Amino acid sequence: MVSEAETPHVTTPHPDVIAVPLSPETAVESAPWFALWTRSRHEQVVREQLERKQIETFLPTITRWSRWKDRRKKIAWPLFPGYCFARFDTAQRLGILRCTGVVSIVSFDGEPAPIASAELENIRCLVDTELQYDPCPLIHEGTMVEVAYGALKGVVGRLVRKGAHARLVLSVDLIGQAVSVEVDAADVKAC
Repeated sequence: MVSEAETPHVTTPHPDVIAVPLSPETAVESAPWFALWTRSRHEQVVREQLERKQIETFLPTITRWSRWKDRRKKIAWPLFPGYCFARFDTAQRLGILRCTGVVSIVSFDGEPAPIASAELENIRCLVDTELQYDPCPLIHEGTMVEVAYGALKGVVGRLVRKGAHARLVLSVDLIGQAVSVEVDAADVKAC
């Protein structure tokens, strides 16, 4: 949970900020990842708009059953509701903020706060597997471990339960969100 002192500030367009066109020429592969805070249920809309502007995005999802009046259907829900991740140069932020559904870029002291690439790569590695995972609150206690074997080999997370199986928590610290997955305790080693 983010304390009041650590609460992210909202980045809003400033009248003196000049918009930089969003084009493939301005896309930089080494640009950092940022978390975009979106309106409720607008994560997909934001992702689609950014992709049309050729901005690299990441919207991890989890499949859930949704019950409608006449049927049940599997739906891909955002793993971190209210957030979409994008890689861009901070000079492009005005164009990002003008996308429908974007509330703000998660920022500290008025500047967009970058996310460690390794955190998002860990989440991407998990969602690309067939393992069962669930969103969970970010847990600070516990030992940092690295998965030594299996589909998640090399992924670093926090061990939160011992025994026959271990629960591994992968986090995105900047937004105070995490996802947990059960792994074999023999497959992890302390970092």
